[in-house]
Amino acid sequence: MTCPALPDGFDFTDPDLLQSRVPLPEFAELRRAEPVRWIPQPGNIAGFQDGGYWAVTRHADVKYVSTHPEIFSSYLNTAIIRFNERIERDAIDAQRLILLNMDPPEHTRVRGIVQRVFTPRAIRALEERLRNRAHAIVESASALPGGSFDFVTQVACELPLQAIAELIGIPQDDRAKIFDWSNKMISYDDPEYAISEQVGQESAMEVIAYAMNMAADRKQCPAKDIVTTLVAAEDEGNLNSDEFGFFVLMLAVAGNETTRNAITHGMHAFLTHPDQWELYKAERPSTAAEEIVRWAAPVNAFQRTATQDTELGGKQIKKGDRVGIFYAAANHDPEVFENPDVFDITRDPNPHLGFGGGGPHYCLGKSLAVLEIDLIFNAIADAMPNLRAAGDPRRLRSAWINGVKELQVTLG
Repeated sequence: MTCPALPDGFDFTDPDLLQSRVPLPEFAELRRAEPVRWIPQPGNIAGFQDGGYWAVTRHADVKYVSTHPEIFSSYLNTAIIRFNERIERDAIDAQRLILLNMDPPEHTRVRGIVQRVFTPRAIRALEERLRNRAHAIVESASALPGGSFDFVTQVACELPLQAIAELIGIPQDDRAKIFDWSNKMISYDDPEYAISEQVGQESAMEVIAYAMNMAADRKQCPAKDIVTTLVAAEDEGNLNSDEFGFFVLMLAVAGNETTRNAITHGMHAFLTHPDQWELYKAERPSTAAEEIVRWAAPVNAFQRTATQDTELGGKQIKKGDRVGIFYAAANHDPEVFENPDVFDITRDPNPHLGFGGGGPHYCLGKSLAVLEIDLIFNAIADAMPNLRAAGDPRRLRSAWINGVKELQVTLG
């Protein structure tokens, strides 16, 4: 059965579309009529000379793709579903050094090392410092003259950046540089920023070089910190300097940008669902952070590439075909969620896929992200309980990040 409501040429990775909205109605139509559908792409528009990709929209299918890396590879074409027609294949292949774009067994080896950063003990050790930082961030915003400000730059971006910096020991004076570099890495699709792909690539190299210098320093002078744990004594199963550089690069995007956008989407959801904001202020339910991530789906999509001929959702997937897994579509699947289009901070259980669909690439930093979201919204509810929207969010033009670059608010 074909999907009659999807216009010819419609592409779920079109950055112009995603700058205006998340295509939830079209996702719903595909889930109903054609949950796995071939989306053609003319020429080399996404950087892959293959004619298009399969869009996967059902929760069960997204999970299946995510949990079968032997069939659906992150390495072959990377997990990024759309670059642009000017990118060279060498530039795509270079990204295979990032954990996000690895397959087992190499992925298993590297993840086994870096997950030391995210142990429950490591996260607990950060909690009090991050709570204090969350309150300081919100108090500073609430004291701005005029009582109006951009929530993204004044609140949402601060705690995720500070959490990563605390986690791996980036000095306070260097944190603004990491923030600037990470912004440039993901903003090349948005003409407002006037950032070329070359600038984005140069920013990535700056992050890698910065991290490699950190690694070199710790190998020379070990300390009692996470960096030393990850890089000292390479022959004992730790990261080499290159691997540590690419790990920090991944954190700069996966740990910073995604949590920032989850917080921004969450604030906007509260401001447009005042009953939920009143409920949150009164009860502070522990389920709120998970619902915010379900609702936000800060990553629009990742991709995998079929390593063999296979079947998915009644369609024949050929070896070499790219497969797009769309998290917002999965997070609104009525087969899994009751009233999926309702923002409900008491939703429980909440098997959303905002942290990935399980499998080897399930988000390493989930517990840290949930902690950050809990802390910042508790701080906002304490210090700015009457916050109001002062305009619609301005969305980032990006093929795979569900980003907001500005959300004007007022203290009311």
